[in-house]
Parts: sequence; C-alpha cells; structure tokens
Amino acid sequence: MSMDGQITSAPTATGDGCHGGRATMLDAARAAGKSEMLDGLAKDYPKGPHDQPQSMCPAFGSLRVGLRMRRTAMILSGSACCVYGLTFTSHFYGAKRTVGYVPFNSESLVRGQLYEDIRNAVHETAKPEDYDCVVVINLCVPTASGVPLDLLPKAIDGVRIIGIDVPGFGVPTHAEAKDVMAGAMLRYARNEAERGPVQRPRTQSELSTVSLIGELFPADPPGIAAMLAPMGLGVAPQLPAREWRDLYAALDCSVAAAVHPFYTASVREYVAAGRPVVGSGPVGVEGTAAWLENIGKAANVSAAQIDAAKARALGPLAGVLAGHRINSTITVSGYEGSELLVARLLVECGATVPYVGTACPRTPWSDADREWLEARGVHIQYRASLEQDMAAMKDVRPDLALGTTPLVQKAKEMGIPAIYFTNMVSARPLFGIPGIASMAGIIATQTKGADRFSKMVSFFDGVGSGDNTGYGWQGKPEAHPDYRVKNQKLRLAKAKAAANQSMGS
Repeated sequence: MSMDGQITSAPTATGDGCHGGRATMLDAARAAGKSEMLDGLAKDYPKGPHDQPQSMCPAFGSLRVGLRMRRTAMILSGSACCVYGLTFTSHFYGAKRTVGYVPFNSESLVRGQLYEDIRNAVHETAKPEDYDCVVVINLCVPTASGVPLDLLPKAIDGVRIIGIDVPGFGVPTHAEAKDVMAGAMLRYARNEAERGPVQRPRTQSELSTVSLIGELFPADPPGIAAMLAPMGLGVAPQLPAREWRDLYAALDCSVAAAVHPFYTASVREYVAAGRPVVGSGPVGVEGTAAWLENIGKAANVSAAQIDAAKARALGPLAGVLAGHRINSTITVSGYEGSELLVARLLVECGATVPYVGTACPRTPWSDADREWLEARGVHIQYRASLEQDMAAMKDVRPDLALGTTPLVQKAKEMGIPAIYFTNMVSARPLFGIPGIASMAGIIATQTKGADRFSKMVSFFDGVGSGDNTGYGWQGKPEAHPDYRVKNQKLRLAKAKAAANQSMGS
C-alpha cells in the first residue's frame, strides 16, 4: 500500500464475494494488513465452541446505532446485496434516514479506487451545516481486501470522520456491532474532551450521574433515575447516544452501569476516562437491592443514602412482586444481551427457569447475574446456538418459550406457547415496578393459549409433511420401492468405479 492509500498489492475476497467462506475472508483480510483489527475484535468479542451464533448481518447493529443519532451520516462500503439487505432491515425497523453507499467492482477494489471513492464520498457528505459526524462502515469484502479506513481524515470542516470495520467473519453478532460503533464514537469524544473544552450537552444533570450502557426501553431510564434520587445521583444520557454531544455527558459520569454486559469497547473507554463500571441492573427485589448497593459504593455515596434508596425502592417492589406471581416453567433465549436480567426477574416472580441461552459472550459485567441464576439451578449458555436453544426447549417442554423467530416457529409446531424475545420482551419495561407488572402480564397472556396450541397441533397433524407435502394430490402418492433399489445399485456401482479408477491412477 502506498502512502496515499492506494492498494498496490492487495489480495482480494472477490470471486465468490462475501460467500467465499469465513476462513478465506479471514486469510485475505490478514494478508491485506487487517490482522491488528481482527485480533482486537477476537479479544473483545470471543466466539464460542461452535464459532459464532446464527444471527443477522452484524453490521446492522452498527448501522442501527448511527441511524438513531441526530446529525450523523452513515455510509456503507460492501457488496450491493449486503447493502440492500442492511438498508431494507433498517427501514423495516423504522429508520427514516438515507444510507450512503459506495459501490465497487473487482477492478476498483484491486486497484485501490474504492478507497478513493470512499474518501470522495466523505468529502462530499461532510457538511457542518448538516452533520456532526460521518461514519463509514466496511462490510466483509472491503475489510477482507484491506480497504484502509484509518487513512481517512479525522475531521473535515469540523465534521468528525469515523471509519470502522464490521465484517461478519470478525464480529459475532449484531448486538456486539452496536458496541463497535458506540466504542469508536466514545473514544473519539473522550479524546476531544481530553484536549480541551467541548460542546455543552443538550441535557445535563446538576447531580452526579450514572451512565447506562445498553439500548433500554424508553421508560426504564426515568424509572432508574427515581431509584437513584435518594443517593443524590441522576442518570446521564445513555449509551448508545442519540446525539454526538450526549457522548460528553455520558463520559462525565460518576459511575458507568453496564446494564447490557457485552459493550466491551465502550467499557474500555469509561475505564480510560477513570470511571468505575458496575454490572447487572435493578431487576426484581434482590437484583435492585444489590445493584443500588454496588452503584452507591462505586459513586462513594454514604451508607445512609444507600439505605434510604433501598428503603424507598424495595418496599413497593416487594408488594408488587407478591401480587404478580408467575407459576410457569419458562425457557429464555435471545441475542439482545438482557437475557440474564429477564431470567432473574422471572425467577424472582416465582417462575421456574431451567435454561437461559444468550448469543452474547460471558463478560465480567454479567457475572453477578450468572452466579445468582446458577445458585438457583439455572443453566446459562453463552454464545448459544439455535440448536442448543431448541434442544433445551424440547427437553424441558416449558409452559412458555422466549426466543428467536426460528425457535418460536419450532415451539408452535410442537404446541408450546412461545414469543419473540426482541419484539415482545425487549420492547417493554424491565426494571422497577413497571418491569414486574409488564413481565407478569406477558407471561399470563401467553400461557393462557396452551390449550389452543394443542388443539391446533392436533387439527393440523400431518398437514404439509410426508405424503401430504405440496398440493394438487387427489390421493396418496403411489410408492415405487423398486426405483429406490435400482437407484441405490447405480450409486454403489458408480462409487465403486470411481474408487477403482482412483486406485489405478
């Protein structure tokens, strides 16, 4: 690679494109000079024994974070099919913003013209009257080909420029890709704040604050703020942020709370800024008591203030918990990062939860929840695969399964009530009194349908399977076992001939 960013000898991942295979893409990326970046991703987001969970394209997580920020432009560099899928999914989830795209072909990729096209696109986009920040995301093929986003200017006319690689062969899940994006922005903002004065945040608490890490239901941060008030603490703008200057307020906290525990890169920036980090969250009575205790100690709050906060929160929580009991067996699985917190709340409400599967990795920030759940006989599966989640559901046959779309589909085929974790559980309050009431309501509504599911399975038994697959049959298809025997003999003869030819050569 020359000093001006031209790729003079770059092994590319063209040919089969992003379907060329993970090993091929990794080898190409390392040969193209991306080893340090890949090693960093592997350290931050360790994979499981089966490599990585099944998930949508990880880059969706980074794209989603950027599209939710004001005055932030997003530009994708990748195969056209990938960009189409990512933009379609983004708009499906409510994005109303344009996504930039820098196309390429084999020639522009090999000659380094793609980098020049990206640089030109950044210069055209970076208008201070429109944007605070322009983010460029390398997808699989540009990453594997070594497109050097780190050579882009750091700022243009005051507009910040951030380039990140989010390859599917390097980032395991779209949840962790949120952290890739949030961490890169937080690092940039921290460096700005360390160099001198920065723009005043839109909202700034007069109190010492707790910065909440993770995408939370909108009603949860105000509820948490009410719990923290007796300790003289407020809530900072949460991370991922909704506006660039909110990043300064998020960093200017007394304590960072890793409510979603997989934000490894973001936590690293808080630690670099000298902020203590606390895991878990205020779920149920025991979870809330432990979390308030840990937050108070990390913020150097007096024991009397901590006790006051606990007294104010725990009494009402216990009363609501007693009136919202859950007498069901439930399996939990998902890829949002809050699966252990949801399981804690279910167990405190009286539910039996034998299994929790999360696509996210084990980190120090989930250890408190893991230890609490394991002490109550819950099996925790980090980096869970769909097959592991399904095996647990089949073994337990719960009253309700919380999980991903394919797991819910399989559960309903088996006559087991099931709901999609992301749309039904993550889209509701989790903490404090609203969390208890919401969770109990969901479970009660869904488990009432068990008889209906059993009737449906019985009614449709055999439809669409075996001899009833397809349509247009007037009767049972006639079997021809002699054809099967004939074809089997032909296959054996062909295999034997191939073996003899191989030995002869």
